Amino acid sequence: MRTLQQLVRKNILDLRPYTSARSEYKGQAGVLLDANENPWGNNNRYPDPGQLQLKQQLARYRQLNPANIFIGNGSDEMIDLAFRIFCRPGQDKALVFTPTYGMYEVSAQLNDVALVRLPLSEDFQIDVQAYLEVLNDENLKLAFLCSPNNPTGNCLDELLQVLETFDGIVVVDEAYIDFAEQASLLERLDRYPNLIVLQTMSKAWSLAGARIGIGYASAEIIALFHKVKPPYNISTLNQEAALEALSDPVTYEQRRAIILEQRRWLETALLQLPQVKRVYPSDANFLLAEVEAAEAVYTRLVQQGLIVRNRHSQIPGCLRITIGSPSENAQLIDALQQMALSPSF
Repeated sequence: MRTLQQLVRKNILDLRPYTSARSEYKGQAGVLLDANENPWGNNNRYPDPGQLQLKQQLARYRQLNPANIFIGNGSDEMIDLAFRIFCRPGQDKALVFTPTYGMYEVSAQLNDVALVRLPLSEDFQIDVQAYLEVLNDENLKLAFLCSPNNPTGNCLDELLQVLETFDGIVVVDEAYIDFAEQASLLERLDRYPNLIVLQTMSKAWSLAGARIGIGYASAEIIALFHKVKPPYNISTLNQEAALEALSDPVTYEQRRAIILEQRRWLETALLQLPQVKRVYPSDANFLLAEVEAAEAVYTRLVQQGLIVRNRHSQIPGCLRITIGSPSENAQLIDALQQMALSPSF
């Protein structure tokens, strides 16, 4: 196993991070004249750069140490920072298992990092033999595993094997883990010092607009993320929104239960439609459906103001359907039933 010092870019190890005004003093403040702020207004002060209150609440919720938590401007910021910290532009590589979340590739291109793409099997699981064959590449620094996977919806079975055999940094993106029966890898953080677990408040916590991504890792890796991030990456308003959501776990559980029930209902309803060939098993808050004339169906739905995600370019013939409210799901099924009665494709 390569050490963290061997995996981190030298310029990041040598980096002296920017120190913001709000991070230079400790204790209570009475008069703030340090950050060139306007003295008037409701949001005139810079936010807490370390998001201490939010981390403390998350630490209690997850039974972890705040030192193991990083708050990002969505998971996308943390994906980008992982490339910046561990991959030398034009030299190092990252591993992804396709089809998967598109931002891994976008961030790789932005950071001039080559991707090694290994296709998933027919049932969207890791091809272990193909994976083992790429492990001797010394420039392979990162591996991204999305589980439950987007856009396929299923949990990946071989996560622990990757953690046991990959000597770089393993980033497991658990954006949809709240909807899965499979346990989070958070309980494995102590065992695997090369593990980064990404979660989000965008899905089950109903905060997509607040852009609260959460990274869990060793204190050493979290310190690197803090070293590289912009000083005020999470606004006060977004921190407050996250704290408010975490203070109401009953609403979280109620909404999550409805989504899980509606996932079962929508899967059953879709399978009764003649144009739906297959609905893949899902551990997420969406379903991947193989549909006859998928692009035409997508277009007709858009014309009716019903927007699903056209994934035909990634998985031929497939549409990705987010689980909406009961009335929204019923509208979708009604529209698809009407198409079946009067097909024009």
